[in-house]
Amino acid sequence: MAKSIAPFWTKYSDEVVEELNSNPEKGLTQEEIKIRTEKAGAITLAPNSHVSDFWLLFNQFRSPFMALLLFADILSFFLGEHVDAIIIFCIIILSGVLSFWQERGAQNIVRELLAMVKVTAKVLRDGTQQSIDLEKAVPGDIVILSAGDVVPADCLIIEANDLFVNEAMLTGEPYPEEKKLGKLPVDTSLKDRYNCLFKGTHITSGFAKAIVVLTGKDTEFGKIAEKIKPNKVETEFERGLRKFGYMLMEIALMLALIIFAVNVYFEKPFIDSLLFSLTLAIGVTPFLLPAIVSINLAYGARHMASQKVIVKRLVSIENFGSMNIFCSDKTGTLTSGEIHIHDYLDTNGIKNEKIMDMAYLNAIYQTGYANPIDKAIK
Repeated sequence: MAKSIAPFWTKYSDEVVEELNSNPEKGLTQEEIKIRTEKAGAITLAPNSHVSDFWLLFNQFRSPFMALLLFADILSFFLGEHVDAIIIFCIIILSGVLSFWQERGAQNIVRELLAMVKVTAKVLRDGTQQSIDLEKAVPGDIVILSAGDVVPADCLIIEANDLFVNEAMLTGEPYPEEKKLGKLPVDTSLKDRYNCLFKGTHITSGFAKAIVVLTGKDTEFGKIAEKIKPNKVETEFERGLRKFGYMLMEIALMLALIIFAVNVYFEKPFIDSLLFSLTLAIGVTPFLLPAIVSINLAYGARHMASQKVIVKRLVSIENFGSMNIFCSDKTGTLTSGEIHIHDYLDTNGIKNEKIMDMAYLNAIYQTGYANPIDKAIK
């Protein structure tokens, strides 16, 4: 339905309202909302990052090194070394459970934090104004927006009064853009679509009533999110452990084959030669290494938690510690994008209280968009 009216910025709001079969005064009915939600499908952009406890625990034992230890444990048991087999098994379980417990705790904390910052939007439904979760807006919904609100979807403006919107997340511009009613050419750039509101941007000042046109992955924000959707990347630390595990497996196998071949060459009993070579292969395996690694990483995670840093994956600590240069977008990340008054001088470069008085009067009576300079003066 949403695709049939695109590009919506080329039409007046009453045309779009008619095409979406909506009502600017009453909004949609509950029956229409149910039908449109089913047609829209999954409109949320947030990936289901929650991993079940079973898979989280299982993932702790998927490395080649763990496989080597499990093989050594089974072999020790069949060779009659039951005490060694129990010790090795306990080390494997301790290492896996320790990593699982830390990552599970971090996952739960992140989920709780996300629940605390759940954002809502005001919409007209059945003739009344209601608050809904940001991701539950559907095409045709009439949203009511004022200063501080987050835009829930890509919308076309129906009414606007002194409306300014911060679109830095889409355009990179730190200062708000003025929005108003209108009709634009098809090739109008994103930055110049003054009759549109985009998902994820927020209202700086003024008031707006708008109709939802695109939701979820169809929005401009959704298209960007799809392109940069992160995949689970193996860290350098995991890669190093994996290579180390393969190397140990190769060494153990080579030793076992060489020692077995030498014993057979000197006409030693076949079964005894095989058991002896396998026992030596087990002996070169550093059983305590996984436990030592997990304990040290868990200690690092606890120390970082005391500095208000949540570690979701223990192995990421090593990557973080090995960084030489960390690049970040400046505005809003390293800086707040706020202006502060340093001094007030006249044309002769002399400090003058009258200059500040006049500037304050101008700032205090400013209507419309409260720009950063006025805010700093006030």
